[in-house]
Amino acid sequence: MDRRQFLTLSPARSTVAAPKAARTATGIAPYSGPWGKQQILHLLKRTMFGVTPADLAAFSSMGMQQAVDTLLTPQPDPQPPVNNYGTDSTGVPLGATWVRAPKGDVDTENDRITSYKSWWIGQLINQPRSIHDKMVLFWHNHFVTETIIVQDSRYLYQNYLTMHQHALGNFKALTKAITLDPAMLIYLNGYLNSKGAADENYARELHELFTVGKGPDSKYTEDDVKATARVLTGFRIDDANITSTFNTTQHDIENKQFSAFYSNRVISGKTGPAGATELDDLLTIIFQQPEVAKFICRKLYRFFVYYEIDAATEQNVIAPLADIFRSSGYDIKTTLNALLTSEHFFDPLNYACLIKPPVDFCVGVFREFNVQFPADYTTRYECWKVIHSTAAYMLQNLGDPPLVAGWDAYYQAPSFHELWINTDTLPKRNMLTDALISDRGFNFNMFIDPMAFAAQLPNPGDPVALISDSLDILYRIGVSDNLKAFLKGTILLTGQTQDYYWTNAWQLYVSNPNDMQARSDVHIRLQALYKYIMDLSEYQLS
Repeated sequence: MDRRQFLTLSPARSTVAAPKAARTATGIAPYSGPWGKQQILHLLKRTMFGVTPADLAAFSSMGMQQAVDTLLTPQPDPQPPVNNYGTDSTGVPLGATWVRAPKGDVDTENDRITSYKSWWIGQLINQPRSIHDKMVLFWHNHFVTETIIVQDSRYLYQNYLTMHQHALGNFKALTKAITLDPAMLIYLNGYLNSKGAADENYARELHELFTVGKGPDSKYTEDDVKATARVLTGFRIDDANITSTFNTTQHDIENKQFSAFYSNRVISGKTGPAGATELDDLLTIIFQQPEVAKFICRKLYRFFVYYEIDAATEQNVIAPLADIFRSSGYDIKTTLNALLTSEHFFDPLNYACLIKPPVDFCVGVFREFNVQFPADYTTRYECWKVIHSTAAYMLQNLGDPPLVAGWDAYYQAPSFHELWINTDTLPKRNMLTDALISDRGFNFNMFIDPMAFAAQLPNPGDPVALISDSLDILYRIGVSDNLKAFLKGTILLTGQTQDYYWTNAWQLYVSNPNDMQARSDVHIRLQALYKYIMDLSEYQLS
């Protein structure tokens, strides 16, 4: 896709294309090129939700490996969501968490789920300088559950914790934890899976969507799905303790035969509590198949690097990265480190080539401009709720992907990320940024303070430096000298020809911040500058 023309909304490309040359020949050899602002911003934009001037300053003193190590540092579990909604049918008071309370009635559960979704946005807004939160979103899109189906806020929060605790850990351990996760047991009917009436729903997705995938070399069979379903019979939910349990009387104790794709392995049927360990035997069989590593590495690549995987990328990036994944025992952090420090990741062709997903776009603009939220937690939750709803209107409803396969833009060929932009969603993006930068602000009086943003930049009194530094933070693609000249001459200088016109205005405001006229002179121009920047297509790219 021509990154400068992606907003033309042309018809979808044909799925039949003539052979073409490799997009790039770079691989996963360690990157040894320049390490400066451009590379740091590329790394941060892909691994966090927006980048602030303070983020850039913090990482500018680090080398590449130190920066990646910092981003890959696992974060502790967050403080849980609280009752911000008022009446709770189980008696949870305002300000107290509901995550271990009994299940509420329909109204309370709906309130709690809204609270949960709002809280999750708050986690992203206040994220540390780490990839951890982005990895939770990655796994949420991979091991999909939907709040609208689960309908138990406690299980949904536990599902979040499962992903958070394993986000940078071991993929095999994560797969086991998700298999036994109460929300997943409900979502894909695992809690109904019984001997004599095996439910194949989760078993099918375990192969097709969660481990070996649907690639050309993934040749699991229907009999493998049936055998998997039998292995997983008997798992149930302990509602009181918000965990899973194992009912020995509902477990199929007969042997389970797998196909040649899985080396004709047999899982011996076990009786009593030992029947639960057949899950470990199953995962051992599945994870010995090389397709697992290749499938997950392709998904990581599309999420963090680029949506299209051609033959050269498959050979030079996916295959060696999958080898690292397997040899590490499926360690997620090790694999991400190899990808994020590779020459391919920092290949200039991989800069500014992804359209920001709605959650990334919405959270990013609030983080980049350090939009302030009310101190009162109930109003703060309402603000986060509005941000969540805004992203949902743009097609990414956090907590409720549309299908078990996740959001279309992460897997649907040939358009992939282009699906985020259409004649409905693009105006909504512009409406959000226009409202934030306006005097009226967005809902709950959320607004961008353009002077506060500019003041964080190295030399805001110099119009050339101000524009350059602003574009560095807000864009991931270079712009023409003509555009920069327009931003300076027409917006900052309002038709004047000398740079000191802006410099004097800025210095007068800094020295007299309570002078309303001096403040207005700067405020109006900075508002116009950042509105113009955010309205251009370049702001949609990551």
